[in-house]
Amino acid sequence: MQLDAQTEDPRVSYDERRSRCPVSRDSAGSWTLYRHDDVRSAALDDVAFSSATSRFLQVPNGMDGAEHDLFRALTDRYFEPRRLAALEPVLADVAEDIVAATLGAPTQPEAAADAVELGARFAVRSACDWLGWPRTHERELLDWVAANREASRSGDLTATSAVATWYTNIIRSQTDERRALGERAPADVTTELLGDDFLGRALTDEEITSILRNWTGGDLSSMALCIGVVLAYLADHPQLQARMRAGVNEVEFNAILDEILRIDNPFTSNRRVTTREVALGDERIPAGDRVVLNWTAANRDPEAFGDPDAFSPYLNAPKNLVYGIGRHVCPGRALATMQLRLLTEAVLYRTSEILPDPDRDREREQPPAGGYARVPIVLRREA
Repeated sequence: MQLDAQTEDPRVSYDERRSRCPVSRDSAGSWTLYRHDDVRSAALDDVAFSSATSRFLQVPNGMDGAEHDLFRALTDRYFEPRRLAALEPVLADVAEDIVAATLGAPTQPEAAADAVELGARFAVRSACDWLGWPRTHERELLDWVAANREASRSGDLTATSAVATWYTNIIRSQTDERRALGERAPADVTTELLGDDFLGRALTDEEITSILRNWTGGDLSSMALCIGVVLAYLADHPQLQARMRAGVNEVEFNAILDEILRIDNPFTSNRRVTTREVALGDERIPAGDRVVLNWTAANRDPEAFGDPDAFSPYLNAPKNLVYGIGRHVCPGRALATMQLRLLTEAVLYRTSEILPDPDRDREREQPPAGGYARVPIVLRREA
């Protein structure tokens, strides 16, 4: 779906479609689900709604059943609480460095920034430090994020294929280097993955590339979009800023982040394919048809949340689908939440105000992505 203007909010269209045609079929024969109950039901029924939607290997999100569970057990080990606890101070330093560089000299009372670009720089450096990739790759990864977003917007298969190949080459440069180094390879997550024998065998190159792409490729853009949404919301709600600056515990901080992302969910959708005929609402979806789960629309369904723009973190948390639900719930949720918290904390604690930039307009991201393409803000220090 292409909107009429770059500044138009896709959520308006999703809200309208949910009320008018909650289960709709496009001209290509693909179905989209907009209601919370329908999206939730499809996500939980991973037998009738298969995640094997691509001809390319997608570990583990494009797998079903026992195969998915096996690979999910493998990858979940890399997100264990002890690992994230060890990683947290590393990423906290990254957040501090990124924010300090954005603010400039201590004598500078305020700085103009783009929250999405700030998020992209944080996401790229965090990924490099987590995986053990040299920071010399940051510029190329930032360029790749921009190219990937542009290709996704265009829907051009040649462009999307080119950026996919580009990212595969980035990954292979890291895995090839570690194999060449042998026992002298750095002791990092990428090297560990190369030697992982959880399956009783070594992972294939295709599997390793798919896992690393899943951990980073999509998440680099997603983290940038999430930061854009969070800082835009805080800029528009100074009372919430003040409350968070006054000090909230980690549980409440994370709940606030989740609720902001529910209201303006940048993780727009996931795809499924039906394995049998399925009845949803007044429609019967044949076996073999493609189905889009529109998380953004589902998270704004008045039947589930009342006023979708009403800010109520704890009341809405049980129904929040920002990170999905069921067998395919986002495996990196804890890491993503920690990253969002660390960067938001760094911005809040180093500034006295986050303000909308009065001289530059925001620009909405276009489907299939959500959130913003650009969020100009002003970061102000204490006078």
